[in-house]
Amino acid sequence: MNFDSLCVHGAKDKNNQTGSLAVPIYQSATFAHPAVGQSTGYDYARVQNPTREALEALVASLEGGSEGLAFSCGMAALDAIMGLFEPGDHIVCTDDLYGGSVRLFDSLVRRMGLKFDYLDTNSASALKGALRPETKAIFLETPSNPMMKITDIAAVREIVDPKVKIIVDNTFLTPVFQLPFKFGADMILHSGTKYLGGHNDTLAGFVVTNDAEDAEKLRFITKTVGSGLTPFDSFLIIRGIKTLALRMERAQRNAQAAAEFLTGHPKVTKVLYPGLPGHPGGNLAQATGHGAMISFEVDSPETAKLVLEKVEMILYAESLGGVETLITYPLLQTHADVPENIREALGITERLLRLSVGVENSDDIIADLSQALA
Repeated sequence: MNFDSLCVHGAKDKNNQTGSLAVPIYQSATFAHPAVGQSTGYDYARVQNPTREALEALVASLEGGSEGLAFSCGMAALDAIMGLFEPGDHIVCTDDLYGGSVRLFDSLVRRMGLKFDYLDTNSASALKGALRPETKAIFLETPSNPMMKITDIAAVREIVDPKVKIIVDNTFLTPVFQLPFKFGADMILHSGTKYLGGHNDTLAGFVVTNDAEDAEKLRFITKTVGSGLTPFDSFLIIRGIKTLALRMERAQRNAQAAAEFLTGHPKVTKVLYPGLPGHPGGNLAQATGHGAMISFEVDSPETAKLVLEKVEMILYAESLGGVETLITYPLLQTHADVPENIREALGITERLLRLSVGVENSDDIIADLSQALA
């Protein structure tokens, strides 16, 4: 089945005896046993639920993985991944990460004895220099948030030992435009709140892997701490995925038009979008598209704040990946917890704005940007 058809038809309820087209919401906290020592396959909803199970299988199939797990949000999914490691383990990360990931690593996970280094993961020399005997994973965002850095996954795979896990956050491009397993990734992370759900109406997170042992460990973590996705939220994400391919294609077309408009505007000093000519790594074969995320720098902090206050159809809000176009101020929102010196070094300044381009008419998006910048 082709990808766009899989989005529509891939979620299956193995318990369906009614002919229902939609996977039902199994809103039950617990399940009765047929007899002593017997189970229907479901015991307690913290462990598994039929609606969540159908969603997990769907997301795994979209990514080309064998095991999928759905969590209450993207951060819960990332926290569960951290539970796979032991005190003393070392993880190398893309230097430009979502601020919530940095907050989790530096504020909580370091206290559990894990060690982190942040660097340009597309630099072979930097990556080789950071590797240690205790290095257990490479954590990549590609494109990164918010500076849109692209890491060559296959090149990283060639550098690191096969035993070192490559974990890729695929939130920005989704499996519509990027399939990290094909290029050597071992594990894929998603904030399903974003493009997979696509409507800014629920939180979700996903981990996909081909390693049955890792999947079993993650399920144990989910069962133990209760971080699995609820039945109703699972239903909403299944519904959102039905239009994933359509939404991503439309949003990408809009983003290309918006990026080209911004590039020519006198108050815009820099535009970061992989679909623009000359964007570093924008032509790598690992991605079949460029997505719908744009970061751009304006001529002054005053201009940045005025844009945020003057947009009308575009919404000043912290998130991305929904049908609505959103504009974000990384300095005060997504990356407020990143130390100032690191933000400055990366280019996350008072002049930087991030745009999640939605599926509205592109003329309206551009017109709103134009009047706000004016």
